[in-house]
Amino acid sequence: MAQLWGGRFTKQTDDLVYQFNASISFDKRFLKQDITGSIAHVTMLSDVGIITEDEKNKIIDGLNGILEDTLNGKLVITETYEDIHSFVEANLIERIGDVGKKLHTGRSRNDQVALDMKLYVRDALSEVQDRLKALLHTLDDMMHDHLQTYMPGFTHLQKAQPITLAHHLGAYFEMFKRDYTRLDDVYERMNYCPLGAGALAGTTYPLDRDETARLLDFYGPTLNSIDSVSDRDYLIEFLSALSMIMMHLSRFCEEIILWNSNEYAFIEIDDTYSTGSSIMPQKKNPDIAELTRGKCGRVYAALHALLVTMKGLPLAYNKDMQEDKELSFDAIDTVTDCLQLFNGMLKTITFHKDVMAASAMNGFTNATDAADYLVGRGIPFRDAHALIGRLVLYCIEVHKNIEQLTLDELQKISPAFADDIYEAVSLKTCVEKRLTVGAPGEEAMREVLKINKAFLDMIEEEKEDE
Repeated sequence: MAQLWGGRFTKQTDDLVYQFNASISFDKRFLKQDITGSIAHVTMLSDVGIITEDEKNKIIDGLNGILEDTLNGKLVITETYEDIHSFVEANLIERIGDVGKKLHTGRSRNDQVALDMKLYVRDALSEVQDRLKALLHTLDDMMHDHLQTYMPGFTHLQKAQPITLAHHLGAYFEMFKRDYTRLDDVYERMNYCPLGAGALAGTTYPLDRDETARLLDFYGPTLNSIDSVSDRDYLIEFLSALSMIMMHLSRFCEEIILWNSNEYAFIEIDDTYSTGSSIMPQKKNPDIAELTRGKCGRVYAALHALLVTMKGLPLAYNKDMQEDKELSFDAIDTVTDCLQLFNGMLKTITFHKDVMAASAMNGFTNATDAADYLVGRGIPFRDAHALIGRLVLYCIEVHKNIEQLTLDELQKISPAFADDIYEAVSLKTCVEKRLTVGAPGEEAMREVLKINKAFLDMIEEEKEDE
């Protein structure tokens, strides 16, 4: 059992207790972050005169060697170590001798693990943003391609008004754009360095915490050592943001599943993102969409679990906080995988434009436009609304759409109808005359696409500057 403590104990820890307490099985993910933080720490220790330049160089060379050997498989992280910190330190001492024992000067496992988790979350946050950025580009491309792809818009899962596919996809663009910027907010609040906080009360060594923060690209050091080691707000915020992403993906997947059904037949999912049935040869199932929808609950569970863990903990560090890792790792993996798979599926979907347009023509999606037509002829809206209600009832009785009625039939409902009613309730007119900001008309949509381009250009530049 390789551990960093034991001098105060006279008995060996029970094997079951040791395994229950150990975290190496999951915190081995922190190898890169642990070594990065350690290199910054010993660099600072050398700069303030706590260790020598030669000692610093030996420790850094040893740390880099451990990282390289582990990544190429020469060195294996085993569960004989309590955690990733003991793995790194034990192997460092074995490689460079007693100098390696100076690595932990002025540092506790409490501020060390707090740093590792922040570094890991910061890296994960950047990766999730990259996946969101790729998805936003896909949506933007599709919106440009479908400015005149007409489809029904729904409320209560009932056909409501005609829109375009570009307009519908634009709603998800807005959701994922908010997700991207929400992660920016998380980053702004979390990007302060806890290293140097010690166990909870700092240290008597003359550490330069500003230097450590600068070396690790933080905005600065955290300002309360108790909060530094007991703060998991940033992780809760991150999991909340991930939950929002999964909620948006799940909503989109639900619609894709509906659109892929025989009853809708709006789309066909590519073979590369579909599966078949073991018994029904005709089946082509939207498994990626269904799994993404299903995995949403895993991410919600991680958020809820951490909230429950933290709600009753006194200051400062408590071992309960070790439970912040496994579910969080699973949530991060789930979101990054789902974003990548969903984006690939979306890119390969075939949209059946004729079916979508025909669906928009059925269900009286132009009823509101017919009422607006009567308002334009001087009829108060409430009266026009009632007249079109009677008109729809008549259409149902004779099995026709509004645009299929003769002018004589229309004028029996209201003499205000004239020949131009047919153009007024056509699919193209119903969509294109809606030109207010955020509406589905092509002119309005092109203005939105300009705004989207500016946003995408901005986040591309930000990533290049990192």
